[in-house]
Amino acid sequence: MERKAEAKEVSFLKILRKIGPLVVMACPVYCIMNTIIAVFHGVSFGLNTVMTQKFFDAVTNLVKGSATLKTTIIMLGLLCLTLVSSQILNGVSNFLTGNLGKKLVGKMTIILNRKSSKLNAVNFENPLLLDDINKAKKGLENGVYLIMMLFFIVSFYIPYFLFMGVYLYSLKPILSISLVLIFIPVALAQFVKIKIFANLEDQVAPVRREYEYYERCIKDREYFKETRLLGAFGYFKSLYSSSLGSLNKSIWKAERKSGLIEIGLKIVTLAGYIGILILLFDALMDGSISVGAFGAVFSSIGFMFDIMEEIITMHIGTITRNLGTVKNLVRFLEMPERIGEDIEINSVPEISLKNASFSYPGADKKSLEEISLDVKSGETIAIVGENGAGKSTIVRLMTGLYIPTEGKVFFNGVDTSKISAQSIYKGISGVFQKFQKYKMTLEENVSISNTDVLCNEELLNIAADKADLEINSDRFPEEYKTMLSREFDGVDLSGGQWQRIAIARGFYKAHNMIILDEPTAAIDPVEETKIYNKFKEMSVGKTAVIVTHRLGSAKIADRILVMDAGKIVQVGTHDELIAVEGKYKDMYEAQSKWYIEECS
Repeated sequence: MERKAEAKEVSFLKILRKIGPLVVMACPVYCIMNTIIAVFHGVSFGLNTVMTQKFFDAVTNLVKGSATLKTTIIMLGLLCLTLVSSQILNGVSNFLTGNLGKKLVGKMTIILNRKSSKLNAVNFENPLLLDDINKAKKGLENGVYLIMMLFFIVSFYIPYFLFMGVYLYSLKPILSISLVLIFIPVALAQFVKIKIFANLEDQVAPVRREYEYYERCIKDREYFKETRLLGAFGYFKSLYSSSLGSLNKSIWKAERKSGLIEIGLKIVTLAGYIGILILLFDALMDGSISVGAFGAVFSSIGFMFDIMEEIITMHIGTITRNLGTVKNLVRFLEMPERIGEDIEINSVPEISLKNASFSYPGADKKSLEEISLDVKSGETIAIVGENGAGKSTIVRLMTGLYIPTEGKVFFNGVDTSKISAQSIYKGISGVFQKFQKYKMTLEENVSISNTDVLCNEELLNIAADKADLEINSDRFPEEYKTMLSREFDGVDLSGGQWQRIAIARGFYKAHNMIILDEPTAAIDPVEETKIYNKFKEMSVGKTAVIVTHRLGSAKIADRILVMDAGKIVQVGTHDELIAVEGKYKDMYEAQSKWYIEECS
């Protein structure tokens, strides 16, 4: 209910104030050119009607003998000129509008992504934010379309109807007044649609996100092998069909309701159309208008009604149908952003947590509770514990990704709530268990961690050497230019090879602090030991944090933090912790048997 209330607070005027300037400033020159062409385009259609009357009157006078053939031919030439000109303007306008639309969607996508990057990272743990992003993406194209259509209505349709209104008024005032009255029932139908489809969007956004996810589970490469091997295809297909059916049912109800209203009001419009034809015929009979004027208006009145239908049913109808999604875009763009001062951090960082606690959105209990910890500059810290102990969460606080819900975290003496995220991230690199396998070249997969620096082979070789990534012609036929995706005529790699690429990616970025979050899960214990020993050498003079389940890897750390249920229960070196009864010793002894077997 709260969501619906928020959506109603976004007025149409607010949409114009928020989205309009963004659209115009995205492509200002193109917008101006398009507007000017549209004005001439609209006026040209009005001139067609006037020139049609002039030509018909010339033909009538020629038959009566009161006009010459030369005058009639001149009028025919002028009519042809206006018709050709309007078609040229129509083609140019369509080209500019289509091209402008693509440009604007691209620019607005950048704005949307930039906005997402400025939100507090913890918000992404909230499923409601995922719904908001889904709605905002849906509203992006609709927002661009809305502004473009409003510009087109103002620059093309209004000049055309003003021209025709003045023209019809000069023939017989009641004709122009009747046209205005016919707009009312059709416009009323569209305003009813605003409420129907705005409510619909709030209702279906979570369902749409569901069926899109189930669709990925069925067909995406990262899912389909497991889905088919486990025989889960039918299960996901059933969930997909159920979600899609629920979505379509909601859409059908809204479409049916708005359709019935629109049919009733269109009957009123049709009656008005017939009434105008009667008025036009009556004006001809009583001599109020000439035969040429009757022919011109009669031939153009259908066109005018088509344009009315186009404006109200197609354009305004589409706008009202999608207005709910545009409101969601506005709400998303107005979400509070993470704020903080840009501070240059050149030194190796030291980190201090002071009674820091953290709760995820909607969680009943704290993930971290009253953590106090000082990490010295250049120190290597290992964090161990069972699943759900809070290992990843404490790293997110230490790196400023999350702000504590209670207490403080200081990064080089600065409160992380007062420093911009970019200032902290700039000097931090990382290697993660859930790394990305980009469908790009090997060079791009490694260098993507530091796009601010021009990629060169020397830096790539250093990073590959640190990760023990062997660049040979068997695995990488085109060396660093090898495409790492069979979908794009490249090669496929094993999990271990991909993991080494991820490690190289982490080392490629210039950093004074590095996070290793289970970076060797796909590598056997012998190779893992080699990488950790090399990592120990490379982390000298840098602050390093290792998150690991394999306690043997934690031996290289200066200190080991043992976490349990959101608290630090033990701190010390491996030798110190193994010498006393406690959580670490219990975990180490439980692992030692299978860990030794893996190495053998």
